[in-house]
Amino acid sequence: METIRLTTAQALVRFLASQYSERDGQEQRLVPGVWGIFGHGNVAGLGQALLQAATTGEADLPYYLARNEQGMVHASVAYAKMRDRLATFACTASTGPGSTNMITGAALATTNRLPVLLLPSDIFATRVAEPVLQQLEDSRAGDVTVNDAFRAVSKYFDRISRPEQLIPAALAAMRVLTDPVETGAVTLALPQDVQAEAHDWPLSFFRRRVWHIGRPVPEPSAVQRAATLIRNAKRPLIVAGGGTVYSGAETQLRAFAEATGIPVADTHAGKGAVPWDHPRAVGGIGSTGAHAANELARDADVVLGIGTRYSDFTTASHTVFANPDVTFVNLNVARLDAVKHSAEPLVADARLGIQALAGALADWEVDQEYRDRTRQLIARTREIEEECLAPDRNTGEVPAQTQLLGALNDVLDDRAVVINAAGSMPGDLQQLWRARDPKAYHVEYAYSCMGYEIAAGVGAKMAAPTREVVVLVGDGSYLMMAQEIVTMVSEGLKVIIVLVQNHGFASIGALSESLGSQRFGTKYRYRNGDSGLLDGEVLPVDLAANASSLGADVLHAASLEEFRSAMEKAKAATRTTVVHVETDLHGPNPPAHGWWDVPVSQASALDTTQNAYTTYADRKHTQRHYL
Repeated sequence: METIRLTTAQALVRFLASQYSERDGQEQRLVPGVWGIFGHGNVAGLGQALLQAATTGEADLPYYLARNEQGMVHASVAYAKMRDRLATFACTASTGPGSTNMITGAALATTNRLPVLLLPSDIFATRVAEPVLQQLEDSRAGDVTVNDAFRAVSKYFDRISRPEQLIPAALAAMRVLTDPVETGAVTLALPQDVQAEAHDWPLSFFRRRVWHIGRPVPEPSAVQRAATLIRNAKRPLIVAGGGTVYSGAETQLRAFAEATGIPVADTHAGKGAVPWDHPRAVGGIGSTGAHAANELARDADVVLGIGTRYSDFTTASHTVFANPDVTFVNLNVARLDAVKHSAEPLVADARLGIQALAGALADWEVDQEYRDRTRQLIARTREIEEECLAPDRNTGEVPAQTQLLGALNDVLDDRAVVINAAGSMPGDLQQLWRARDPKAYHVEYAYSCMGYEIAAGVGAKMAAPTREVVVLVGDGSYLMMAQEIVTMVSEGLKVIIVLVQNHGFASIGALSESLGSQRFGTKYRYRNGDSGLLDGEVLPVDLAANASSLGADVLHAASLEEFRSAMEKAKAATRTTVVHVETDLHGPNPPAHGWWDVPVSQASALDTTQNAYTTYADRKHTQRHYL
């Protein structure tokens, strides 16, 4: 067997450069590059290997410098989301805090079921010099390191303590990355001495490998069972989730909805699978869902979930599907999700499953009365949306966040990608964003991680360079992680960042108020010497100046008209541009059509908390298991 002598890190670089994914005859690089921040643990291992590859041309695996380890994982996940989970990046970090900084990103990837390859550096496998700098010493076990924390948030974890262990571990890593059911964060912990250790590798390890991502075919009998339930329904409803988009089933879903007349609600991840103005589209569903979607959900007798994992926001904490006789049919590639809510499972690829159901229901459609009710609910929903988006809705000194969304709906084309993750913006977006393209709505709402947005803008732009990428970020999320603006600038990426400053946490403030906690700890204020609380004057924080110092061009908008003008300038720009605009911390926000279960203190000395608990207990009575 022909071999070549390489270090473990050099072998890993060569291996990753030779991996491809394929679906429907389309091949692409599975790992097109490596994000990294070097320090002790990887600078002489993977750092040297990536330098050697770039210098000699022995492997095509470009290196990208991030400014925050968590941020580079977010960028990779956003890239994978835009590429329908068919490609992602590897991320390398130094031993200790550099590596553990990636844990939040790993949790986000796994929660969202999006692939990312993490290569945290580890302590010496030989243990000769331990305890080394940044090593955790565990008195119970000698082989425990801080990287064991990745186990809980990874879909696959391995520690490469000998060079030859890389072969099975790397192949297993690719298997999980390309499995639509099992994908998420994949972690290969790399001890720093093993990275630099030489070994004779079989050349066949580096051959070009194509990982074929198939489309699981639905079982015919399962299709018939599902079709029978739908055929007998009077008020069916489709809930389209992220699996619809990752499968590329948008065309099939629209055709199915048109043929059967079943209305289509969507989750955050499924938004855009059916255009917002399609006659069967009834908007987002759940805790922050639209009027039409939630009204139809309350009466639905059969719910067809397609590619959704039914988070508590989708089900409004098990209250939105209120029909006591409701039955679920779940089409999902993962059996875990297909059987939720005691459903009739249809385990299959979303595209093929929809096609199979369409064939089985070719002679069936909902009755005219249900069509008319759906149409009336959509009309009322449009009225609510227009009231929220109206330029003159807000009478305050600064524009309302809803007004900004209305302006953005107007100035951005259908292919523009809008990115958000946390705060009050996701709830506003779910009701008010008018997506016609399945990639136009990029809201991370499985982990809802503050700090995701700007880093995600990097990954999304790299995945879709011809699209306008617009990051919507509040001051709270901006202060969590703005460093990747530097990366945008250094990589020559043109991203528009809409920085909405309201001097606090609008979403949690409103939630706090509704739960009787009086917005405690949710405003950016000086500490008040009299009260001892953070309720003094507004802090003199200049986030626009901060963004400028990181290399972005900055535009200021003090009114809705100035915001529209600034957005037009940002669209015409060729560099990363921040549009800074202040909004009111207290809203207004769209009306609530759903509920979210956040427990309230059962005992309290505060009247506000006591009143909130009474309301909570009333809503809790409507919660149920779907059995």
